[in-house]
Amino acid sequence: MSHPDDKESPEQEPGEKARELLRWLYTPYCLGVVWPWFTGTTVGMGAAAVALTKFSPRLAFHVGTAWAWLTCKVNWNRVHVHGRENVDPAQSYIIMMNHQSQFDILAFYGHYGRQFRWVMKEELRKVPGIGWYTSAGGHVFIDRSDREKALASLNKAKDVLQGGVSVVFFPEGTRSRHGRMLPFKKGGFMMALQMGLPILPVSISGSRHVLPADDFRTMPGRIDITLHPPIDTTRYSEETVLYLMADTRAVIASALTPWERND
Repeated sequence: MSHPDDKESPEQEPGEKARELLRWLYTPYCLGVVWPWFTGTTVGMGAAAVALTKFSPRLAFHVGTAWAWLTCKVNWNRVHVHGRENVDPAQSYIIMMNHQSQFDILAFYGHYGRQFRWVMKEELRKVPGIGWYTSAGGHVFIDRSDREKALASLNKAKDVLQGGVSVVFFPEGTRSRHGRMLPFKKGGFMMALQMGLPILPVSISGSRHVLPADDFRTMPGRIDITLHPPIDTTRYSEETVLYLMADTRAVIASALTPWERND
């Protein structure tokens, strides 16, 4: 269920002018160190992970975790994870997470510490390094332009949900251009209901300051990841899926700033 004010605001977040100045000062390091590191390791470690998937997709997953963790360190990010006690290592979840930056992926991948697979847009399959690894590693690609293909991909995603392996959805469907939460889409929620799996709500805060949407310049910064208590989907049905979406959204919003919540 969407919030009545779920719109992307054209106004500027407080403090953005100061962050923009700092971003320009950091740009030489970003271009001289961060991007060369990211490009080289994405291709190199991606190739290594692809090779490992032929023997053990779970082992290959850890290569991706190391790559993401190291990239956060190279960019001088401080990632803090809260609520690890809410996650059962033996339980598979449908993970629902807000999406305000491409750095969400690096921060979560490098610091969650459990096996999962991304649900990603089809276009990312073609990206060198990332596309090779995620395709070979069993991550799920969704063709958002073709509803039938998208549904078939979601059905395929069910195959990986066993032995404590989870799948991660960005229920907004895309990044917010201003860091504020957008309306949720039903796909992942319907899958959770059909499989009877709990939803693990995850809040990511601060990542938009590290790498804003539609910008190539990274910046050091703090990213907070909050793992909330799981939501029991057996208390809902397909007829009450909007309530499930609203409840999940409220939990995710509870660990965000007023700006991020879109209050």
